[in-house]
Amino acid sequence: MINQERIVNAFLEYVQIDSPTRKEGNFAKFITKELEALGFKVHIDDAGEKVGSDTGNVIARLEGNKEVESILFSCHMDTVDPSEGIKPIIKDGVIYSDGTTILGGDDKAGIAAVIEALKVVKEKNIDHGPIEVVFSIIEEGGLHGAKNLDYTKIQAKKAFILDSGGEPGQIIVKGPAQDKIHAKIIGKPAHAGVAPEEGISAIEVASKAISMMKLLRIDEETTANIGSIEGGKATNIVCPEVIIQAEARSLNNEKLDQQTAHMLDCFEKAAKEYGAKAEVEAKRMYSAFEIHENDEIVNIVKKACGKLGMMSSLQSSGGGSDTNIFNANGLKAINLGIGEKKPHTLEEHLKIEDLVNSAKLVLEIIQTI
Repeated sequence: MINQERIVNAFLEYVQIDSPTRKEGNFAKFITKELEALGFKVHIDDAGEKVGSDTGNVIARLEGNKEVESILFSCHMDTVDPSEGIKPIIKDGVIYSDGTTILGGDDKAGIAAVIEALKVVKEKNIDHGPIEVVFSIIEEGGLHGAKNLDYTKIQAKKAFILDSGGEPGQIIVKGPAQDKIHAKIIGKPAHAGVAPEEGISAIEVASKAISMMKLLRIDEETTANIGSIEGGKATNIVCPEVIIQAEARSLNNEKLDQQTAHMLDCFEKAAKEYGAKAEVEAKRMYSAFEIHENDEIVNIVKKACGKLGMMSSLQSSGGGSDTNIFNANGLKAINLGIGEKKPHTLEEHLKIEDLVNSAKLVLEIIQTI
């Protein structure tokens, strides 16, 4: 029932509507009209005013004719740079950009799949329960749309997020928590050639701290990274100040607490050793989530995949998504694979087959409830 030509044309149209992070407004207006044409009541919340976008999250609801629970489908509208002036091309059943921008399948492939499934529901008069949709803003910029979503507008207790790079049938049931770490090392300037012993090199202190840290792959659940180091003005000045940006992630909240504490402690110990000062802070960006393999929401997707003859697989993710935030706000949410490949790069691409199968899966989930 999925119309391949229609969904491909819709996806091509979607990615050519610019929607970089914090500038999703034009696309939000376009997709709002599509949802309203399908009979949805649409609300734009005030998240954009809170976090600096030209629109809020698009929240929509369609009442059903079956007395079953409400379900929610969600994708994000924003795209990473460079994403303005996307020119999609098709070659051998695969959609690419022209190589000067990303493609925008992350996450407009998910949006195209949801909209196509809803069009089939309407034109085929398929019985369904209440369906809710959230198309969020600023996912790429820190999940801020989901963090500031007006959850009072949501009645569903189960959410299907379409935003994973695996093939349709992949079900992300575990996602990590993340801490962002900011450290400022304050040393003491001095002339590097005349009296270096009178100075305290913030670079040397930072180097000592980092050398003591466990970094990159910590264990099967935990990672950590130093992302950037900034400081220093000239080679003849002992560096007085360095700013370090870092992160830690784990599928286990307790392990993340331990790793973050370890990194902060390394900064403070090194500063004390050299007589410098360390100003350090950590911020929890989002919490980990885990959905049991036999949970009802997982079984719904497994059943839908089975009806389609599609293989299903349960996976964990090393990255955060709106799924983390939905789970933290009382919804049970899983992230579904939609086939996006090499996202955030100029080589991003998407198989038409995966786009079509994503829409088939959304449609089958609606009918399975």
